[in-house]
Formats: sequence, C-alpha cells, structure tokens
Amino acid sequence: MTNFRQVVAILAASFLSTFAKAQYTMHKMINVGYVYQNQSFGEIGGKLLFLKNDDVIYRLGGSALMGSTHSEFAIMPKLQADVLLNFEKNVDFYHSYYFLIGAEGTNKYIAPKIGVSLFGILDLTGGYGFPVGNAESHGKQLKGLNINFTLNIPTVFIHDMLK
Repeated sequence: MTNFRQVVAILAASFLSTFAKAQYTMHKMINVGYVYQNQSFGEIGGKLLFLKNDDVIYRLGGSALMGSTHSEFAIMPKLQADVLLNFEKNVDFYHSYYFLIGAEGTNKYIAPKIGVSLFGILDLTGGYGFPVGNAESHGKQLKGLNINFTLNIPTVFIHDMLK
C-alpha cells in the first residue's frame, strides 16, 4: 500500500509541475464507463481537464470501479492521469480526435495506457495492468490486459441542459 501511495504522489507531483509556468483553464467533468481488468467493472467518477490551447490537454481524475468477483461485489478507488495530444494545424473543425497517453492506478493494480479520444469526450484505451504487490480482489489477482471505454460529460453541458 505504501508503494501505491508513493507512486501516486510522484505521478501527481510530476504531472502538476507542468502547470508551474503557464495559465491553464480548468473544466470539470463527470465520467462513466466500462473497465476490463481481468474482469468487468463499471466506473463512475469525476475528472479535471486542464488546457492552455487545444493541442495538448491534461486530465486528472478519480473514480470508483464497481464489479463482481467470484459472485462478491467489489468496489475499488481509481486515480488516473491522461495527456491528450493533437498537433494538427489549420483544421476546419476544432480537433475532433486526440491521441491519449496515460496511467491509472487502484489499490490492486497500476496500468499504463494508450488510446484515442473523440473530442476529449469519448475515450477508448488499452494497456496492461501490473498488480500492486500480492493484492487481490476476493481471491483474484487483477493483472493483464486493461481495456477502458469512457464517456466524459462536461458539467457545463449538464448545467446548460437543466436550465
């Protein structure tokens, strides 16, 4: 558990240090999705999106993974950090797709990931999960192929819909 906390602290410090020199705009998002990490999980949580321009976007998030392991309900906290990249210039429609590089971690596994994001709202990523020590979820170790399908809903959009 201490290794997990150290890794998260180092990732957060290095990720946040990129913001020291410039002014970034921050947007809040709610995310829902599906995660496969040696079993299926539903995901719900929130993310903060940071951008100076729309070529490089940074996201930090926290969520809860919920699923069933050996017929027992399991909930795990998840932290994640993503960088979305698109350096295409002179496009008619503002960047419709981004390449995504990131990492996610729970108290059971850490998974680097790559993928694509449509408008920064719909993400499809894949990676490989490495177990944290001998951590198991109801007798099942969470390692191997990691697949994520996530819908990120900006809270501004929700606020405008409820007016």
